[in-house]
Amino acid sequence: MADEIADDEPKPLGRCSVFTYGVGHMLNDITSACWYTYLLLYLTDIGLSPSNAATVTLTGQFADALTTIIAGELIDRFGHFKIWHGMGCLLVALSFTSLFGGCLPCKILGSDSPAVKTVGYCISAVIFCSGWSCTQISHMSMVNGVTLNPTSRVACVSCRNAFTMIASLILYAVAFFVFNKKTSSSQVDIKNQYQMMAYISIFIGAVFVIIFQLGTKEPSLKQESDGKRATATWTYWFKKVLYYQVLSIYVLTRVATNVSQTFLAVYVINDLRMSPSSKALIPATIYLSSFIASVLLQELKWSGERLKAFFSAGGLLWLFCGAAVIFLPINMNAFMYVLSVLIGIANALMMVTAIGMESELVDKHLDGSAFVYGSLGFLDKVLCGVFLYFLESYESADPVACDPAYPCFSVTRFSLGFVPGISALIGVVIAFFIKFHTSHPKPLTEPLLA
Repeated sequence: MADEIADDEPKPLGRCSVFTYGVGHMLNDITSACWYTYLLLYLTDIGLSPSNAATVTLTGQFADALTTIIAGELIDRFGHFKIWHGMGCLLVALSFTSLFGGCLPCKILGSDSPAVKTVGYCISAVIFCSGWSCTQISHMSMVNGVTLNPTSRVACVSCRNAFTMIASLILYAVAFFVFNKKTSSSQVDIKNQYQMMAYISIFIGAVFVIIFQLGTKEPSLKQESDGKRATATWTYWFKKVLYYQVLSIYVLTRVATNVSQTFLAVYVINDLRMSPSSKALIPATIYLSSFIASVLLQELKWSGERLKAFFSAGGLLWLFCGAAVIFLPINMNAFMYVLSVLIGIANALMMVTAIGMESELVDKHLDGSAFVYGSLGFLDKVLCGVFLYFLESYESADPVACDPAYPCFSVTRFSLGFVPGISALIGVVIAFFIKFHTSHPKPLTEPLLA
């Protein structure tokens, strides 16, 4: 009898299947790391005011959010995850060089006025973020169709998160090489640096897109007798308390990671007065520690209770790091490397478990998976966009005068320390009250990134 029950349980995935799925978000990840880490610096370096730079970011975030909902609904109705994924990757690749390589409308109109620049970069941001969301939603919502085994689903998410870290490390290695080349501080040279970084990033990401497209099978989802796709209604999810709990945790996790990533480079340069290379080394340290944590996480046996426990550990660790960021003085800036390791671990714990909770929410309801991922992504992007707009609008493009022995309470410190820390704390409180259906961890048959 025990053998019959075991045979009925979904079989875990093998190493190759997890790998080919996990690399499918690499192009999104490497370009996203550049967007959140360097866009604010880049736009202000080429002459845009902080408020105009914030407008570009907000425009992209809202385009991302809107496309997330539309793509999620269409994927649920018609399927074809891999087609949506490929289409999104194409838009990302085409728009990324324009975003970080110069203002195309400025060249067409022959004008470098702030208004034309802002509109030009907003157009590139809209195309980039729309393509990015198509890739993201199609890739995330595939995981429940790729496997129904709860532990394998978390392993896929953990593998994806590990390659997110690899993508970011690659970007920061490229950035370290680009930013350490001796060039003048003219806008032309600055644009050339970022354009070189954009071309290299797109090439590397495209290689992994090909691996994903060739190695991952299109999930076969159920259909009605008339051949149409069966989809769960929106009201089905809106009636579930678990939906709102998971939504809150996922959105708060994204706020913590995205806001902190956006202000990190400005913080180490303007607030801690560290060397220019630190804007690549500090983020690289964060992603390296996050990568190691993600690899270790995928070897664990997972259940709903463990998802809650590990998320809470990550949230409390972020709370400690946020407090340290706020009170760190200039003469102790070397301690930022220690904080970077802790932030990376906290990010991995929160992100892997938050997405794992999404999979637990969807469970076997594959017919509505894209809506769940899309709706959560929509709120995440709207909220992050609003946060970033207001925070960046009050950001100073120049370092403020500060006593090296005492912390300067700037907008950057508030954005990097307080906002992620409080978001993580609220997420921990919500996680305490969540109840999942799965209570017993199901083991894997083999290690997945050994």
